[in-house]
Amino acid sequence: MKEPESMDECFYFTNRTIGEKGQAMAWCFKPMCPKCKKSKLGKPVDSKTGKVKTRADVYVCPSCGYEIAKKELEPTLTLNIKYTCPHCGKSGEATTEFKRKKFQGVDAFVFKCQFCGEKIGITKKMKQPKKK
Repeated sequence: MKEPESMDECFYFTNRTIGEKGQAMAWCFKPMCPKCKKSKLGKPVDSKTGKVKTRADVYVCPSCGYEIAKKELEPTLTLNIKYTCPHCGKSGEATTEFKRKKFQGVDAFVFKCQFCGEKIGITKKMKQPKKK
């Protein structure tokens, strides 16, 4: 599995601890523009300030100006995960769809450990899953 070399090539990136002994690094690469296939899609840049619009609803190709809605683009992406399972302690790799689901009462990217089959959730920052 190819790891990102910089944050510029990532659509999403996180590095989290899960429980007592678990750990996960998850990333999603920016997709290529489906129209020109020259550069990668990214958030739009404000022409006045030159800063990236953080809460944008669309993604734009910097080469040709092609726009695609966030809701249209996100279901086509895949999340790559390198993890240490909090249940069995083994390290592995997984991929899952780029869609948050409810996991122990919190929105999270959910995947299964390839060794023990337990579900593991990568939550948003500062969100704690409910204890059983």
